Amino acid sequence: MMTQEQVNVMETLSLSVREHILRMSTDGGCFTGASLSCTDILVYLYTSFLKITPQTVYDAERDYLFLSKGHDVPALYGVLAELDFFNKERLNNHLGTNDDIYWHPNRNIPGIEFHSGSLGHLLSVGMGVAYDCKRNGNQNRIVVIVGDGELNEGTLWEGLLIASAKALHNLIVIVDRNHFQANVRTEELIPLEPMEEKFSAFGCYVQRINGHDFFELHTALNNADNESNKPSVIIADTVRGKGVPSIQERADRWFCNFTHDEVQSLIGELHGVENTVLESETLIVR
Repeated sequence: MMTQEQVNVMETLSLSVREHILRMSTDGGCFTGASLSCTDILVYLYTSFLKITPQTVYDAERDYLFLSKGHDVPALYGVLAELDFFNKERLNNHLGTNDDIYWHPNRNIPGIEFHSGSLGHLLSVGMGVAYDCKRNGNQNRIVVIVGDGELNEGTLWEGLLIASAKALHNLIVIVDRNHFQANVRTEELIPLEPMEEKFSAFGCYVQRINGHDFFELHTALNNADNESNKPSVIIADTVRGKGVPSIQERADRWFCNFTHDEVQSLIGELHGVENTVLESETLIVR
């Protein structure tokens, strides 16, 4: 049973990760809105579910996280840095030529399992790893996070067909259902609903939750962990730009390149205050 105290810790961590995302949204920018939508999912996974630490990052027995929606990597960078997989100071090198902190995941960064960016492909990679682990009798769990717009890719559904045929119960797919892809709403481009029925028809165990509710994430992932015959799909309803009201659910806040003053204002908004000043890594309210 998860406690409110544990949730409070995760909420604090999510706030720090969102600060990192906003800081990476300048001097070249990043995919801000979608990174903010999947932050809570990543925080829960790395603090309460995945069997992986900075010390076991290369162990054969570790769990695997594949971020198929690779453009959301600022959220993953922020979580890994906060949990000491690499030094937080490296986040200041975002888009610099002296580091690998870039717009998409890079395996040179501790904790990044696979390069991603061509949408739809990492479910097949995760399926292959899950199949290998199952065949060898290993207990690894494989989690793949996909975007809802990514569901337009045929390779994703092909991967699910094989995962179902091979009864890959060790594979968990989480859909970051923020209802946008790039600068348009998913249902205005290629409608995806009813999603539960579609995933069920592909032989998956399906749950739908609030992707910002840590208690619901806890229940759904533990349910998926106990599934013994099918791959699991968790449809996590989220909000693009979560935590920063002025950019929430805005089609034009897909990719953002803010000025430093705008970033400072947005961080203040994240904390529910105005007229903030940043000193070093500490937010000081004036």
